[in-house]
Amino acid sequence: MREPAIATTDVTTDLAFQRCLNPDCGSTHGCDEVLTECPKCGSLLDVQYDWDRLKPPKSLTWFEQKWSRRFEPLSFSGVWRFHELLPFAKPEQVVTIGEGQTLLQHAPAVAKFVGLRGAKLYLQYEGMNPSGSFKDNGMSAAFTHAHSIGATRAACASTGNTSASLAAYCSVSKLMKAVIFIGSGKISYGKLSQALDYGALTVQIAGDFDDAMQRVREVSKELGIYLVNSVNPFRLEGQKTIMLRVLEALRWQTPDWIVVPGGNLGNSSAFGKAFMELKQLGLIDRVPRLAIINAAGSNTLYQLYEKRGLRWNGGRPDLSIADNYMAELDAAKKRASTIASAIEINRPVNLTKCLRALEFCDGVVRETTDQEILDAKAQVGAGGLGCEPASAASVAGARQLVQEGVIGPDESVVCILTGHQLKDPDATVGYHTTDQEMFNKILGSRGVKRAAYANRAVAVNNNLEEIVRAIQLYS
Repeated sequence: MREPAIATTDVTTDLAFQRCLNPDCGSTHGCDEVLTECPKCGSLLDVQYDWDRLKPPKSLTWFEQKWSRRFEPLSFSGVWRFHELLPFAKPEQVVTIGEGQTLLQHAPAVAKFVGLRGAKLYLQYEGMNPSGSFKDNGMSAAFTHAHSIGATRAACASTGNTSASLAAYCSVSKLMKAVIFIGSGKISYGKLSQALDYGALTVQIAGDFDDAMQRVREVSKELGIYLVNSVNPFRLEGQKTIMLRVLEALRWQTPDWIVVPGGNLGNSSAFGKAFMELKQLGLIDRVPRLAIINAAGSNTLYQLYEKRGLRWNGGRPDLSIADNYMAELDAAKKRASTIASAIEINRPVNLTKCLRALEFCDGVVRETTDQEILDAKAQVGAGGLGCEPASAASVAGARQLVQEGVIGPDESVVCILTGHQLKDPDATVGYHTTDQEMFNKILGSRGVKRAAYANRAVAVNNNLEEIVRAIQLYS
């Protein structure tokens, strides 16, 4: 990881501010305040800007000048080279460890699997971030804000990736101590090992992510610890830049579709905000459609949006629909359960922001099974990009939407791969194993019955003739 770029001056207070999403409230608050909800009505908050006074670039191509200045920490960062589009902090305040050096890979083989005739499928691989997931984009932004207001401790609830990212920023910068909350048995060793190795204080509670999220919010309020989960509006400012890098890689051309896994719904909310701002500023002339893919075992958004008709409704969603659904989950004692642990969440904190993104981007929501996720993951891996199971939900969802005729076979599609393969190696080994007992232990309990695209090891005796015969037979 690169050495962090840090400074200690005050945050910008007049050109950037926080605004309540509730149109019946709409209260504003300074960026020097630490808020995860509106103190007046309890709604989520946005970071907003006085664009007339800030005067952002008139064309996205303006950002290309940053490429020749990659020796500068802000120009090197795939988040902060777009600082003019998230100017809540002054350049000298930014904390960066080199996040955002990611890849948009043209993937014709995966396009064929998905069913796209024109091979216009692209995989945005966020596993190349320093901690191995997309979380570093938002963490750099939240950490910058935390440092600028003088925080000494930062906390999160996590299924793994957020904790790894927070721990990395604390470890590299030495500016804060990390406190992470995880549920019992709800985090992969690949992710937990990062948080432990980076020195974070890890608190494991009896419960799942939703329980951990409730407790970390209470503890953060009680002890005055800075909360970095995506309910923090500054987190989403960093995650906006994933879309900026997608546009950059496509030479500033907008794709037809963005397909993203849905867990806590921070990415989809951030993507929607990014396109709203780009359209408002005249930097793009059209907006892509957005598809959010739940795992079937953790499908709150799918149930609320596609089955029960919950909509943004001009900022006044009927949240009684969500409340009734959550009450049903509680009555049935139903916990989220999916091999895609990064999106194993029943109570997404960014639900309302996500509804706004779906409305603005003419979006759809789908659910996909663990079987479909792992089959798609194997196809992504065969193309050279290993991803964690949650990432592959985007590819499985895109395939489903093509089969339904929602995505046209000649449309251009960008699937977001949120995390690196080594975040959850057990799922990969379990899928490809020749050991039926191991397959059943890791995947069978998740309803996975087969491994249609498995690349199994070939067992041979320690004999030259047999080895040569096996290579000739299978290669």
